[in-house]
Amino acid sequence: MTTTAYKRILLKLSGEALMGDDSYGINRAVIERIVAEIAEVTQLGVEVAVVIGGGNIFRGMTSAEGGMDRATADYMGMLATVMNALALQDAMRCGGLVSRVQSALRIDQVVEPYIRGKAMRYLEEGKVVIFAAGTGNPFFTTDTAAALRGMEMNVDIVLKATKVDGVYTSDPKTNHDAVRYQKLTFDEAIAKNLKVMDATALTLCRDQKLPLNVFSIFKAGALKRVVMGEDEGTLVRI
Repeated sequence: MTTTAYKRILLKLSGEALMGDDSYGINRAVIERIVAEIAEVTQLGVEVAVVIGGGNIFRGMTSAEGGMDRATADYMGMLATVMNALALQDAMRCGGLVSRVQSALRIDQVVEPYIRGKAMRYLEEGKVVIFAAGTGNPFFTTDTAAALRGMEMNVDIVLKATKVDGVYTSDPKTNHDAVRYQKLTFDEAIAKNLKVMDATALTLCRDQKLPLNVFSIFKAGALKRVVMGEDEGTLVRI
């Protein structure tokens, strides 16, 4: 079997990643391609956990800024992540991947509650575990949930899948002279306010010495190159 750089990973998928070029919702072709990328690394023996966002359906912070109670808006956003998790699980079923959804909010008729021991066992059995509903608490982002679940699952690295192939000195969409960072320290990312993840998530990863890689999920084969330890995206570590 091919030797990979990481044995167990936590993949953070934003809800927006599931939209593709659509203005909202879930683009089936996009989700199927993401599943194919995940399947490719599981075939290498890599154990995969996923934390998924809900911004393609509902954004709690945006609604809170519009006058909605922040806690209510955040709970609505958590429910949106459950919808995305179910869609991802269904796409995995169609793609021949066995997966389990665990939710930080109890919706027992639809998904399992989050139980760390069961999640660990599923990973050891080669199943993909999809974590929904963030941390189960308002005022915390799914970035923070990814850092938290990554530590709880004893993963080797957290992979943040975005629309951009790494972290840049400035926005590459507006500045053609922007340069991609190959490597960063957590302190540099925080001090330079590079928007890699929110500050809470970065601090958690830094304190637990859990590395982070930011890469583009829309770049074919990028996920595999990351788990093989190749120069893909931006690696953030101590």
